[in-house]
Amino acid sequence: MIQLGGKIRLRGPWNDSAIVLKVSENSARPAPLRRREAFIVTGQDLPEGFHSYVVTKERAGALDIDRVDKLLAIIPDEMSYLADGDIIRIQPKQKNIRALYRRNSPSNSFLVTERCNHYCLMCSQPPKNIDDSWLVDEIKEAIPLIDPSTKEIGFTGGEPTLLGDDFLDVLRLAKSYLPNTSIHILSNGRRFSDQKFAKAYANIEHPDMMVGIPLYSDISNIHDYVVQSDGAFDETVRGIINLKKERQAVEVRFVIHQQTYKRLPQFAQFIARNLTFVDHVALMGLEMMGFTKANLKDLWIDPWDYQDELYRATALLAGHGIHVSIYNHQLCVLDRRVWPFAQKSISDWKNEYMEECKGCAEMERCGGFFSSAMLRYSDHITPFSHTAYPSGVDAFPEME
Repeated sequence: MIQLGGKIRLRGPWNDSAIVLKVSENSARPAPLRRREAFIVTGQDLPEGFHSYVVTKERAGALDIDRVDKLLAIIPDEMSYLADGDIIRIQPKQKNIRALYRRNSPSNSFLVTERCNHYCLMCSQPPKNIDDSWLVDEIKEAIPLIDPSTKEIGFTGGEPTLLGDDFLDVLRLAKSYLPNTSIHILSNGRRFSDQKFAKAYANIEHPDMMVGIPLYSDISNIHDYVVQSDGAFDETVRGIINLKKERQAVEVRFVIHQQTYKRLPQFAQFIARNLTFVDHVALMGLEMMGFTKANLKDLWIDPWDYQDELYRATALLAGHGIHVSIYNHQLCVLDRRVWPFAQKSISDWKNEYMEECKGCAEMERCGGFFSSAMLRYSDHITPFSHTAYPSGVDAFPEME
């Protein structure tokens, strides 16, 4: 697991205001750019003109700290991965640092808000009813600093669309500064049931933007129970339809657990009959974070035990020409016929492997585990002594 933040020691006359900075290793940066950058100190040199300077605790010993007359942050050694082009937030008052964006990572996402109108049984980011509008301001500061060659960034919550026009402004800014970067948004989709909002979103006209929307059953009361909100199913489905009317990309997400797995094939049939126009369906394993811990007794099922339902659902969706993927699963617990659909989907900073995985010939292809999986994971984790990846996938039988 990669440590994205931690406590810091500060030297120099910092003020109390949080600041977003681009990390630089280039001592020859143009002077106007240096004012928004933090220089990574690796030796004795502290080139002039940078807003501030960051050094790991280990390397700080080589500096004569008492002679430094610049803004200096001594960061945890665990954050020595910080490199040129990364973006950090420093909170001097709290003496905190946070990596907001890592240029060499494929897993960059921004938390837009912790507020939400769902209370999902397995929510990994439990909602908070607080004023966190500062997060949007921070994102707006960060976007112009992001490398424009970045392939994808994500926006998540909470529920980002609760911010209304403020969130749309973030997307417009992303389009302006990052026109070639794919945007992936995690949303419960309900706000898009308002046709005006769906149209306003579409009018941004970003060339590569997708909304990932969870739908947890083909039966409304099951979905509403999982998200703990009456009427959510109907609004979510209307939101998906409104987005597709506006020719916007939509991904449907289904988290598999004890409350949802039994109707997984029927859910796939519902998608194939009613929402066949969606762009992607992701069938997802459980993350052991947030409310999942409190509700584990009602949620946990060993992935080994729902392989029939997962196979049937995957076969049905693929058979109808719907792009389907399996996320957050280990290859050794999956029916080999669905291996071609399994993706390495867990963000790199929280992706790990267990002791049982040592020496496995398929580790490079395997999705691995969330770092929180130590709480509970399958009893059937077994390393492969040689590659077992199928050269092709068996023809799926016709499904009823």
